[in-house]
This record gives sequence, structure tokens and C-alpha cells, in this order.
Amino acid sequence: MTKAVIIYGGHTRKSRLKGVLDRAEKFLSINDFEFETIYVHELPAHDLISANYKSESIIDANALVAAAEVVIIVTPTYKASYSGILKTYLDLLPQKGFEGKTILPLVVGGSFGHLLVIEYALKPVLSALGARMILKGAFVLDTQIEYAENNQFQLHPQAEERLANVLQLVQEESQYSTPIYR
Repeated sequence: MTKAVIIYGGHTRKSRLKGVLDRAEKFLSINDFEFETIYVHELPAHDLISANYKSESIIDANALVAAAEVVIIVTPTYKASYSGILKTYLDLLPQKGFEGKTILPLVVGGSFGHLLVIEYALKPVLSALGARMILKGAFVLDTQIEYAENNQFQLHPQAEERLANVLQLVQEESQYSTPIYR
């Protein structure tokens, strides 16, 4: 069974970003991945801001990343970049924390003007953390995610299709990757 971890870089579980997270979690469940989700905003704020590498919560979160073969990064777009919350956590990962892992970025933003956030803001940081297998990510407009009820979200068919396509890449990579990526 392939191990995965989702790093949720949003500031609440109630934003439209959660719709993308829910879709990723559903995909992993259906395809028999063993996975955990790290809600960065629920890690101790003082430990994140003060870069407390010795924090038990940070050590536990980093252990989940270390054990995973697949890492899915879910983040909103702010000021043409990924969230600052996500950045504070990425700064606490070991220097080669993503080495040998398959990485999938999933980003939500307000306009397609921010579409390049994956290529120009997020991928360089992921590469600096040792990632070499960064899959084509997905950018979803926030208007393509609607709140349904009971903290559930409905994805527009175009967004659903985009997410399904990139999530399928995770499945394919985990089935056919060579031991070099393990």
C-alpha cells in the first residue's frame, strides 16, 4: 500500500480550498492509499513562527512526510504565491525532505492570472527541498468550488475533471515508478 500525506496550507477547514482537499482525500481512499493530512494552521503557531524544529507537533508532522511516498500540497493563492502558512511549515522540513517523493501541487486562486503560481512560486521551493518528481499540478478557480451544506463542497465539472486528471497521475506514478523514487 502506497503511503501519502496531504499538506493543507489553508487557514481554515471551512474555505473553498477544503473542497479540493476533500476531492484529494476521496481519491486516495478509493485507490487504497494509506494517508494522513497535515493541517498546517492547526500546528502550534508559535512553533511555526519561531521555527521550533524541536516541537513535538512539528516532529510528528515531519515524520508523516518522511514516511510518505506521495506528497500532495494543497494551498490557496495569496498575492500571486502560495500561502504564508504553508511556507512557515515548509521551512521546518529537513533540507531534502521531499527527496525521492512524488509531489502533486493543488492550488486554488481567484483568477487565472495566478495560474503560474505553481511553476514560478511553488515548484522552486519544492525543488529546493529535494523534489525531483513534481507532477503537473492543478489550479482551480475559487468560483469553481461552491459550498453545498454541512461543510461539503461542490466542484464545477471543469475543476472536477482537472483534479481527476492530475490525481490519476499520482496513481500511475505510484504503480509504475522505479525503486529510485522509493
